[in-house]
Amino acid sequence: MRDALVLIHALREPESVASFDGEQWTQLISIARAESLIGSLAHRLKDVRVPDRVRAVLQDAIEAHDLARQQALWEADCADRALADYPGKVVLMKGTAYVADNLSAGVGRSIGDLDIMVERSDLPFVEAALLDAGWEWVKPDPYDDQYYRDHMHELPPLIHRERDRMIDVHHTTLPLTAGPEPDANAMLESAVRLNDGLYVMAPADMLLHSIAHLFADGDLAGGLRNLWDINLLIKEFSDADEGFWLEVDRRAKLHGLEAALGRATRLAARIYRTSIPDSRAENPKFSDSLYMRRLLARDGYGRETRKFTRFAFYVRSHWLRMPPMMLARHLWTKWRKGGNPAK
Repeated sequence: MRDALVLIHALREPESVASFDGEQWTQLISIARAESLIGSLAHRLKDVRVPDRVRAVLQDAIEAHDLARQQALWEADCADRALADYPGKVVLMKGTAYVADNLSAGVGRSIGDLDIMVERSDLPFVEAALLDAGWEWVKPDPYDDQYYRDHMHELPPLIHRERDRMIDVHHTTLPLTAGPEPDANAMLESAVRLNDGLYVMAPADMLLHSIAHLFADGDLAGGLRNLWDINLLIKEFSDADEGFWLEVDRRAKLHGLEAALGRATRLAARIYRTSIPDSRAENPKFSDSLYMRRLLARDGYGRETRKFTRFAFYVRSHWLRMPPMMLARHLWTKWRKGGNPAK
């Protein structure tokens, strides 16, 4: 097997696995695990007849992700209690936001760190409250700490000393040195309050944050999972609101994410057959094929392939984050210190 298309087919057409043999199942599960989509795949195949041994693997994945969901919600509650005296909005982001808001994108979704966003001017208050509640710094190096504070969209990561769970405190959605400059104040102002007092982004902003996270803030590692999120968010939000696409366009212009929105919708339609307005599927870009090549770069064992393509996107990710001279200075500093470039 030369790429991850078998996983794509299984996610969008679950019945396509009905005739799989043992080798095909091994390849599918290996790729799904490598792409952090095994929980999503397991839920998609719940009503499909599969071999008993495969069913056991899929059931284990469902149970593991059910536990991860509970842990994510518990960690969000812990952060909420630690910030009980904070008068501003605490906005959940990414996977935790999906499960807290009971969105389809949260079903089977792998969830790592807890990501929250607060007002930038309130970072000292939030930082002090979390440190007082048992979180501590992951990056003790003074250079890394200053780099985060001066150039990144978040504080240096924190980990709780007892629960061993990490939290990333954002004040916007992209590094300050990146090209697009999303309007974080507008995102906070439009955030939707949940029953427990925490917030999630409004639908258009939530979709655009997922898109920004995929295209403007990395080398597309985990790209198939992020694009699956985008596929599900588009379907759920556009089905619920006829004016959703108009609002997405308006917010994309505000946040400087129009190009990223166009690419995301084209790729989602091409890979997952996401239903989008016809006008958005027109004028495909040649570079879309390069993104496809990168997103599908797995073999039948789940191993990374197409090393040159991956390296090119790795270089691109750093190029997007900072101007050339700043990038050269940063890489030189990290090389001298024997570390890896800060993300």
